[in-house]
Amino acid sequence: MPSMRVSIRLVILLCVFMMASLALAGKMVRIKNYAELNKALDEGRVVRVVVHYKKTKLVIDGKEEEAPDATGGTQIDTWERFAKGLIGPQGWVACSHTVLIAHPRHGHVYNYVRFRFYDDNKVQILARYLLPTDFKIVMDETFTSKIDIGDGKEGVELYVEK
Repeated sequence: MPSMRVSIRLVILLCVFMMASLALAGKMVRIKNYAELNKALDEGRVVRVVVHYKKTKLVIDGKEEEAPDATGGTQIDTWERFAKGLIGPQGWVACSHTVLIAHPRHGHVYNYVRFRFYDDNKVQILARYLLPTDFKIVMDETFTSKIDIGDGKEGVELYVEK
């Protein structure tokens, strides 16, 4: 009978370990700065971006406008990093995402969004709608913000799976 008790204990221990592993899987951790972003990317991890546009500064045609009360998200899975001094005084990580959408005013357009995450934690988001036939730009907006540290004051939140 002692071996039966040991087997039951091992099964219980294994179940507890598996449940703890499942509980940890899928948990997202906040990335709070450029250094943490680089570490996650260098480790080959996929970073999720959530943008609260209302908390950003919006510039259209060189003029500051009120940012829309909208939220968007994407993943950083393809990216490039440019070292400080290579193409300017700051280092940055660049990534972009393009998807075909049906817009109520413009019809079907490519929604192109480019992110630049700078080494001072600032973020630039370029958003454009492009016609799928000739890539003519029918909407062009530039948003700026910072990486949010978790206090909800900035417009760009970054997450990585724990």
